[in-house]
This record gives sequence, C-alpha cells and structure tokens, in this order.
Amino acid sequence: MSAGGPSTRLAGEGQAPRPIISASWQRSLAAHVDPEKPTPPVVFSSDDLPTLRADHPLNSVMPLLRSTLVSIADEAMHVMLVTDAEGHILWRDGASRLLTDADRVGLFPGTQVSEEKIGTNAMGTTLALDAPVQIHSAEHLVRAFHAWTCVAAPVHDPDTGAIVGAIDISGPLHTAHPALVQLVSTTATLAENQLRVRVAIADERLRMRNMPHLASLRGAPGALVTPTGRIIAGEPYGRWPERVAITEGSDRVMLADGQEMLVEQLAEGFLLRAATAASRPSPRSALSMRFMGDGSPRLTHDGRPVPLTLRPAEVLTMLALHPDGVSGERLAQMLYGDDGNPTTVRGEIHRLRASIGSGVLRTRPYRLDATVDSDFGAVRAALQAGRVEAALAACGGPLLPRSDAPEIRELRDELEAGLRRAVLDTDDADLLHTFAGHPLGRGDLEVHDRLVAILPPGDTRLAAVAMRRARLLRD
Repeated sequence: MSAGGPSTRLAGEGQAPRPIISASWQRSLAAHVDPEKPTPPVVFSSDDLPTLRADHPLNSVMPLLRSTLVSIADEAMHVMLVTDAEGHILWRDGASRLLTDADRVGLFPGTQVSEEKIGTNAMGTTLALDAPVQIHSAEHLVRAFHAWTCVAAPVHDPDTGAIVGAIDISGPLHTAHPALVQLVSTTATLAENQLRVRVAIADERLRMRNMPHLASLRGAPGALVTPTGRIIAGEPYGRWPERVAITEGSDRVMLADGQEMLVEQLAEGFLLRAATAASRPSPRSALSMRFMGDGSPRLTHDGRPVPLTLRPAEVLTMLALHPDGVSGERLAQMLYGDDGNPTTVRGEIHRLRASIGSGVLRTRPYRLDATVDSDFGAVRAALQAGRVEAALAACGGPLLPRSDAPEIRELRDELEAGLRRAVLDTDDADLLHTFAGHPLGRGDLEVHDRLVAILPPGDTRLAAVAMRRARLLRD
C-alpha cells in the first residue's frame, strides 16, 4: 500500500490490521477508492425508493427486522441499515438523534456502500465475503467512517442461495458492543427462515395449481419446476435432481443421467416430460388472471401475456367462478343484469376465443378447459380457510374496480368486506399495519384506530400511523 494509506495509520496506532481488513483494503484500493472520499455515491433518489423496496425480497421481512433490531438500535444509539445485494441502502431506521450524523457520512437510503464505491465497511465487506463482519473505527478505509463502528451480516435467498442483501447496525465508537455481531447474525438467520416459509407456501400453491399438468402425463416421467429451476413434484417419485438448469427460451433440458426432457412453459414455472413421450396428449393449458388492483387486468396463457380489456376480463372472471360452465342466458344476466342479451355475450365469447383459443374456451355450456390461477380465487380460498395473511398477500386491491357487472360487484364487495373483517379480527399489529398501507385499508379509520391502540409506545411505526389517522379524522 502507498505511504499514508490505512495500514500506515493503524501501524502508527500500534495495531496490526486483521487479515480480513487487510484483504478488504487491497480490494478497495484496487477499485481506486480514495481514503479521503467524503461519502458514498447517491445512486437512487427518494422517488425511486418505494418501487425498489416493494420489489425487493427483504421487503416482506422488514416487520421482523424492525421488531428485532430497531428498538435495540434506538436505545443503544445505533441505526439499522438494510441493503440490496449490490450494496444500495434501501431502508434505514433507529435512533433519531443519530440520523443527522448518519446523513453527513452518506448512511441513508439511496447511497451505494459496496467496497468498490466506498471501501471497507461492514455492509460492503459482508457482501464481498458472504459472512458476518464487524468493522471498527480506523478499520474503515475511508476516514469519514472512523467515528463509527458497524456490524453487518448477509441475507440469502433460500430458493437459490444467492445473497439478496445485508442488514447492518451502525453507531458511534463508544456504543460498540461485542454482542452486536451475534445479534445481527441471528437476525439475518431469522429473516432467511421467514423467507424460507414464504418459499414453501409459494411451492405448495404452485403444486396445487399445476398438478393437473403432471397428472395429464398418465404415469409417464415428468416433473413440475419452479421459475428458478427447483423441482417440487415429480413422477416417478425420488428419481429427480433437486434442480435443473433451464435456459430461457429452450424447449429441452438434459438431466445428469443423460435423459433428455421436453420443457413446457406454464403460467408459472415449467413442466418437464420425457422427450419420448412427445406423442402423448398435451397437458391442459394454464390461464393466470390478475384482476385485482387499480391497474389494467392482466392475463397470461401458458406463460404468454394476452392483451385484455375490461369486458373479456369480466367474462373470464365469471367462467373462473363457474368451472362447470354456464349458459349464454345465465352469463348475460351475470354481466348485464336482467336486461342482458345472450347475443351480446356470444360476440364477447367469439372475440375471447380468438385471443386464447377455442380449445381453452369451450361452448355448450361456456366453460374454461384449462388450469386456472386467479388472484380473486386465491383470496377467496384463503379467506375460507382462515389464512388471513395469505389472503392479504394475494390481494392487490379491489376486483376489476371499473366493472359494473352485477355478479362482479357482489364478489368485489364480498372479498373486500371479508378481508377487512378478517384482518381486524386478528388483532395482529403487523397484519393491521400491512393492511393500513394497502389500497383497501389506506382510508379506513377503524383500522388506523385499532392500530394506534395496539402498537406499543416505542414502535417506530406509531408516529406515521397516528399522522395518517389524524388526517383521516380531518377529512
């Protein structure tokens, strides 16, 4: 290292750098990080952050991280920081008196703290090493961080094993405590466990929705595969690897035992079937409907998006709700009320069959000959099973909010009222807080009243909830 570099500074203090610190300095200096650099670069604006957070895997475990770390960070004069896999800080919380100091050195959402951008630091180094680390004072390459001690640990995707981000506790030198390393490491493990549960739930949903595809092979070798390549069901049982590498756009894959399998894209994931069984009947088509929320209704057919306007979305909703089929007269009544005309319905059916195929939309009676996965069906089933968290997770907002079709209005009201009552009945603070930020709960005064009543005084979410409640009262 050059004269005056970090090793010289520590040598002057009578300390030899730890091996992981020395190696980190080497990587940082090779990336041309200047030890006199004042702050990390700001990569994302505050306007970018809501979307980045919503799309990130760690968003779902932020309630756990806050309940585990934030109260401790606040009491111990620390801040909690959470990054993505590239070292971009996405979340920050903790001692309000310390936030101004953190702002001065760039420890705020939107900055990038990878080793390549700001040198040795707990978050950047834990991502580089894939291991928990503590970086103390002058062990930081950049002088601006010398007043800080930071502890970080990586969090992994339980599906792929890849790093999805890092969690960090940072604070002034005098607040450092050896137990922080164990605390942060344990919290990272808890976060991974919660992600693992979510993966297991998603696997089970995929299995249930797509088992008809596997059954259609009638005993021939085949397997259901997640979008990331994990095999979650196979016939015959026990002969399949844990994963297969499916190249995007490929229709074949070679297994380790040399057997070639055909790859068929499903609405979510893939079906593998033996290449020798190509002459067997094809499995049923898969339709995936996402009709809840303020955006346009979205339909995929065997993994391919299908352009859709409101009226065909209404028809598909009715057919999904009546898998045994309905007559033209009944469908007209569902869509238009007592004045409905079967002739109008026939025109809609004709146009829809042109989009998704006559083999998928059958007539006499009108019905869907496909495996159907819908968000409104998932919400309804979860509510009926008492799985409130799953119902809330599946619900993106009101069902086809622009629709005036009588039966859709009835279902929309049923789902909204049922979900709201189920959430209120739980008295679960995390669930209530999620619902309070949901399109169906943002303007609900009773939800905010209940949340203010049950959140403990030290909960960092309380102030924002109380402000929204006051605004609702004023309105």
